Amino acid sequence: MSDPVKTGPIRPLPNLIFASRWLQLPLYLGLIAAQGIYVFHFWVELVHLIEAAFGNDAALQKLITSIGYKSDVALTGLNETIIMLVVLALIDVVMISNLLIMVIVGGYETFVSRMNLESHPDQPEWLSHVNASVLKVKLATAIIGISSIHLLKTFINAANYDEKVLMWQTIIHVAFLFSAMAIALADRLMHVPDAGKH
Repeated sequence: MSDPVKTGPIRPLPNLIFASRWLQLPLYLGLIAAQGIYVFHFWVELVHLIEAAFGNDAALQKLITSIGYKSDVALTGLNETIIMLVVLALIDVVMISNLLIMVIVGGYETFVSRMNLESHPDQPEWLSHVNASVLKVKLATAIIGISSIHLLKTFINAANYDEKVLMWQTIIHVAFLFSAMAIALADRLMHVPDAGKH
Protein backbone atom coordinates (compact mmCIF):
# COMPACT_ATOMS: atom_id res chain seq x y z
CA MET A 1 0.00 0.00 0.00
CA SER A 2 1.46 3.34 -1.00
CA ASP A 3 1.86 6.07 1.57
CA PRO A 4 -0.56 9.00 1.30
CA VAL A 5 0.82 12.01 -0.50
CA LYS A 6 2.20 14.47 1.99
CA THR A 7 1.53 18.11 1.26
CA GLY A 8 3.10 21.13 2.85
CA PRO A 9 1.31 24.23 4.06
CA ILE A 10 -0.70 26.10 1.44
CA ARG A 11 1.11 29.12 0.06
CA PRO A 12 -0.36 32.53 0.98
CA LEU A 13 -1.91 33.38 -2.40
CA PRO A 14 -3.67 30.01 -2.98
CA ASN A 15 -4.76 30.11 0.66
CA LEU A 16 -6.27 33.58 0.16
CA ILE A 17 -8.03 32.48 -3.03
CA PHE A 18 -9.41 29.37 -1.33
CA ALA A 19 -10.51 31.38 1.71
CA SER A 20 -12.44 33.76 -0.58
CA ARG A 21 -15.22 31.16 -0.68
CA TRP A 22 -16.31 32.51 2.72
CA LEU A 23 -17.38 35.72 0.96
CA GLN A 24 -20.46 33.73 -0.08
CA LEU A 25 -21.52 33.29 3.55
CA PRO A 26 -23.33 36.69 3.76
CA LEU A 27 -25.20 35.76 0.57
CA TYR A 28 -26.55 32.57 2.15
CA LEU A 29 -27.42 34.45 5.35
CA GLY A 30 -29.33 36.92 3.18
CA LEU A 31 -31.25 34.06 1.59
CA ILE A 32 -32.13 32.80 5.08
CA ALA A 33 -33.55 36.28 5.83
CA ALA A 34 -35.54 36.10 2.56
CA GLN A 35 -36.83 32.70 3.69
CA GLY A 36 -38.09 34.34 6.88
CA ILE A 37 -39.93 36.97 4.84
CA TYR A 38 -41.59 34.23 2.79
CA VAL A 39 -42.71 32.46 6.00
CA PHE A 40 -44.22 35.73 7.26
CA HIS A 41 -45.96 36.35 3.91
CA PHE A 42 -47.36 32.79 3.90
CA TRP A 43 -48.94 33.22 7.34
CA VAL A 44 -50.37 36.66 6.49
CA GLU A 45 -52.11 35.21 3.43
CA LEU A 46 -53.29 32.15 5.35
CA VAL A 47 -54.75 34.30 8.14
CA HIS A 48 -56.55 36.45 5.54
CA LEU A 49 -57.98 33.29 3.94
CA ILE A 50 -59.23 31.99 7.29
CA GLU A 51 -60.72 35.37 8.21
CA ALA A 52 -62.41 35.67 4.81
CA ALA A 53 -63.87 32.18 5.25
CA PHE A 54 -65.55 33.43 8.43
CA GLY A 55 -67.01 36.44 6.63
CA ASN A 56 -64.42 39.17 7.22
CA ASP A 57 -64.92 41.56 4.28
CA ALA A 58 -61.64 43.44 4.81
CA ALA A 59 -59.66 40.18 4.64
CA LEU A 60 -61.60 39.18 1.51
CA GLN A 61 -60.71 42.46 -0.21
CA LYS A 62 -57.03 42.01 0.69
CA LEU A 63 -57.07 38.53 -0.85
CA ILE A 64 -58.78 39.77 -4.01
CA THR A 65 -56.19 42.53 -4.36
CA SER A 66 -53.22 40.23 -3.71
CA ILE A 67 -54.28 37.64 -6.32
CA GLY A 68 -55.37 40.25 -8.91
CA TYR A 69 -58.88 38.82 -9.18
CA LYS A 70 -61.59 40.91 -10.85
CA SER A 71 -65.28 40.22 -11.18
CA ASP A 72 -68.22 41.94 -12.87
CA VAL A 73 -70.31 41.45 -9.74
CA ALA A 74 -69.56 42.60 -6.21
CA LEU A 75 -68.11 39.75 -4.15
CA THR A 76 -69.56 39.28 -0.68
CA GLY A 77 -67.70 36.10 0.18
CA LEU A 78 -65.19 33.53 -0.96
CA ASN A 79 -65.87 31.56 -4.11
CA GLU A 80 -64.11 28.48 -5.47
CA THR A 81 -61.92 30.47 -7.87
CA ILE A 82 -60.63 32.80 -5.15
CA ILE A 83 -59.91 29.90 -2.80
CA MET A 84 -58.08 28.04 -5.57
CA LEU A 85 -55.99 31.09 -6.49
CA VAL A 86 -55.07 31.77 -2.87
CA VAL A 87 -54.15 28.12 -2.24
CA LEU A 88 -52.03 28.09 -5.41
CA ALA A 89 -50.32 31.28 -4.19
CA LEU A 90 -49.56 29.53 -0.88
CA ILE A 91 -48.20 26.48 -2.74
CA ASP A 92 -46.10 28.87 -4.81
CA VAL A 93 -44.58 30.32 -1.63
CA VAL A 94 -43.82 26.80 -0.33
CA MET A 95 -42.15 25.78 -3.60
CA ILE A 96 -40.02 28.94 -3.69
CA SER A 97 -39.12 28.28 -0.05
CA ASN A 98 -38.04 24.74 -1.03
CA LEU A 99 -35.94 26.25 -3.80
CA LEU A 100 -34.31 28.59 -1.27
CA ILE A 101 -33.48 25.64 1.01
CA MET A 102 -31.86 23.79 -1.90
CA VAL A 103 -29.77 26.84 -2.79
CA ILE A 104 -28.81 27.63 0.82
CA VAL A 105 -28.00 24.11 2.03
CA GLY A 106 -26.76 22.64 -1.26
CA GLY A 107 -24.84 25.75 -2.27
CA TYR A 108 -23.13 26.10 1.11
CA GLU A 109 -22.23 22.40 1.16
CA THR A 110 -20.94 22.49 -2.42
CA PHE A 111 -19.14 25.83 -2.60
CA VAL A 112 -18.29 26.94 0.95
CA SER A 113 -17.78 24.23 3.56
CA ARG A 114 -18.87 20.73 4.52
CA MET A 115 -21.69 20.57 7.06
CA ASN A 116 -20.87 17.02 8.24
CA LEU A 117 -24.52 16.00 8.43
CA GLU A 118 -23.91 12.31 7.65
CA SER A 119 -24.95 11.17 11.14
CA HIS A 120 -27.80 13.68 11.51
CA PRO A 121 -31.24 11.98 11.41
CA ASP A 122 -32.77 14.89 9.47
CA GLN A 123 -30.15 15.04 6.72
CA PRO A 124 -31.96 15.52 3.37
CA GLU A 125 -31.62 12.45 1.14
CA TRP A 126 -30.48 14.53 -1.84
CA LEU A 127 -27.69 16.17 0.16
CA SER A 128 -25.76 12.90 0.48
CA HIS A 129 -24.83 13.01 -3.22
CA VAL A 130 -25.08 16.71 -3.97
CA ASN A 131 -22.58 18.43 -6.23
CA ALA A 132 -22.71 21.43 -8.55
CA SER A 133 -24.16 19.33 -11.38
CA VAL A 134 -26.88 17.66 -9.28
CA LEU A 135 -27.77 21.00 -7.69
CA LYS A 136 -28.14 22.56 -11.13
CA VAL A 137 -30.60 19.88 -12.30
CA LYS A 138 -32.61 20.05 -9.06
CA LEU A 139 -32.85 23.83 -9.28
CA ALA A 140 -34.01 23.63 -12.91
CA THR A 141 -36.70 21.10 -11.89
CA ALA A 142 -37.83 23.32 -9.00
CA ILE A 143 -38.07 26.35 -11.30
CA ILE A 144 -40.29 24.35 -13.69
CA GLY A 145 -42.58 23.48 -10.78
CA ILE A 146 -42.83 27.13 -9.74
CA SER A 147 -43.47 28.17 -13.35
CA SER A 148 -46.23 25.53 -13.60
CA ILE A 149 -47.98 26.96 -10.54
CA HIS A 150 -47.75 30.49 -11.95
CA LEU A 151 -49.13 29.31 -15.30
CA LEU A 152 -52.02 27.49 -13.61
CA LYS A 153 -52.85 30.61 -11.59
CA THR A 154 -52.85 32.64 -14.79
CA PHE A 155 -55.12 30.18 -16.63
CA ILE A 156 -57.60 30.06 -13.74
CA ASN A 157 -57.73 33.86 -13.73
CA ALA A 158 -57.37 34.12 -17.53
CA ALA A 159 -60.26 36.58 -17.95
CA ASN A 160 -58.17 39.23 -16.19
CA TYR A 161 -55.10 38.78 -18.39
CA ASP A 162 -54.28 39.97 -21.88
CA GLU A 163 -53.79 37.31 -24.58
CA LYS A 164 -50.16 38.38 -25.00
CA VAL A 165 -49.50 37.74 -21.30
CA LEU A 166 -51.02 34.26 -21.56
CA MET A 167 -49.03 33.51 -24.71
CA TRP A 168 -45.70 34.73 -23.31
CA GLN A 169 -46.15 32.93 -19.99
CA THR A 170 -46.78 29.70 -21.89
CA ILE A 171 -43.76 30.26 -24.15
CA ILE A 172 -41.52 31.03 -21.16
CA HIS A 173 -42.73 27.91 -19.36
CA VAL A 174 -41.96 25.77 -22.44
CA ALA A 175 -38.53 27.44 -22.61
CA PHE A 176 -37.94 26.45 -18.97
CA LEU A 177 -38.90 22.87 -19.84
CA PHE A 178 -36.48 22.69 -22.75
CA SER A 179 -33.73 24.34 -20.68
CA ALA A 180 -34.14 21.77 -17.90
CA MET A 181 -34.10 18.93 -20.43
CA ALA A 182 -30.94 20.35 -22.01
CA ILE A 183 -29.25 20.69 -18.60
CA ALA A 184 -30.19 17.12 -17.63
CA LEU A 185 -29.02 15.77 -21.02
CA ALA A 186 -25.72 17.65 -20.84
CA ASP A 187 -25.18 16.38 -17.29
CA ARG A 188 -25.89 12.81 -18.38
CA LEU A 189 -23.53 13.06 -21.37
CA MET A 190 -20.73 14.44 -19.17
CA HIS A 191 -21.13 11.59 -16.68
CA VAL A 192 -21.55 8.61 -19.00
CA PRO A 193 -19.71 5.68 -17.35
CA ASP A 194 -16.87 4.16 -19.33
CA ALA A 195 -18.24 0.92 -20.84
CA GLY A 196 -14.79 -0.63 -20.72
CA LYS A 197 -14.50 -0.27 -16.93
CA HIS A 198 -16.10 -2.79 -14.61
